[in-house]
Amino acid sequence: MHHKYRGTGTAATLSPAQPTGYHKRVRIDAHQHYWDIARFTYPWMPPGDSVLRRNYLPEHLEPALEASRFDGSVVVQANTILDETWWLLDLAGQTTSIRGVVAWVDLTDPRVGDVLDQCGRHPKFCGVRHIVHDEPDLRWLLRNDVIHGLRELASRNIPYDLLLRPPHLPLIPELADKVPGLRMVIDHIAKPLIADGTMEPWARDMELVSQIPNMYCKLSGMITEAKPDSWTASDLRPYVQHILGLFPVDKLMFGSDWPVCRLAGSWKEVLAAFTQACGPIPQPLREKLLGETAVQFYGLK
Repeated sequence: MHHKYRGTGTAATLSPAQPTGYHKRVRIDAHQHYWDIARFTYPWMPPGDSVLRRNYLPEHLEPALEASRFDGSVVVQANTILDETWWLLDLAGQTTSIRGVVAWVDLTDPRVGDVLDQCGRHPKFCGVRHIVHDEPDLRWLLRNDVIHGLRELASRNIPYDLLLRPPHLPLIPELADKVPGLRMVIDHIAKPLIADGTMEPWARDMELVSQIPNMYCKLSGMITEAKPDSWTASDLRPYVQHILGLFPVDKLMFGSDWPVCRLAGSWKEVLAAFTQACGPIPQPLREKLLGETAVQFYGLK
């Protein structure tokens, strides 16, 4: 077992809400990845000479963050091994711009609570994710062993990132009933079929999911669901506008999905497309989307 972290920070001691009138601007990319292909194998990567099949580390992203005056990012797991979890937490310990780590743990492990407590010793551990949409079992999230793992998260107030496709959305109200205390965020607006311009049944299912009290959503990962060579911000707009109509902005956050986004565009192009697809938004609400919601949801320091 990994016993490196002895700090007092735990996921259960999340930062209190800021007092009314708090206006310090904080900008956070709520969803990006780092990986080291010499260290780990990433089975999901496209074969051959893909733009993704190289190392992506903080020195590769930080110039883009700084150029757009972002204060840092939340790095999200890209592998389903605990070795990556410890590596990302180590990296976060050495990297100011990493404000939080959404790590992988085996939710089906009967002793997952012990692993979560170990993760929780690191002050930048802020959540858990599993690559649900790659599970052959569509109903994986509702398995008894998975529900047990998610209840361990809920009892520690650790948020959970939902990596889904549209067919998984009808399961989420049942999941919320089984684990009522779990705070959840939908990654990449659940990957609707933007390239086809298809809205239903995604739009209707998102409407139901948005009514779950502890549910948040990331406006992220959209350009890679559009036509990679010819997308425009107007392709994203109907989907973004639908989400803006369902969720209050203090439950929504911007994420770049860098470097996966590089299959279709740069970090800066993602931010520009997000801004255009959202349209005019009053500045205080825009700041929630661009960082304040992420700080509150993940309890970032």
